Amino acid sequence: MDSTAWLLVGAVAALLTMGVAGVLLIRLIRARKLLLDAGIPLRNKALVWAAAIYTVCPVDLIPDPVYLDDIGFLLLALRSLTAHGRGPVARRPPS
Repeated sequence: MDSTAWLLVGAVAALLTMGVAGVLLIRLIRARKLLLDAGIPLRNKALVWAAAIYTVCPVDLIPDPVYLDDIGFLLLALRSLTAHGRGPVARRPPS
């Protein structure tokens, strides 16, 4: 492959990484409300905090230039948190 092809591959990879990071940022902002909700199990809240700690931890499964393990762990934690947040909503009795 010539240098133009490598630049194109690098640009596409950078755009994909930025897209995934944008989705992750939006999910983190939405999850902030769920972390304060009393109806969410403690296990799911702890998973989000563990994922946040793993993201900043210097020890990784994959070396740091590749953030796939960090992003994957955060997305898994957020998915479990939002799955319990979308569960059946308790209805208030009519007044």
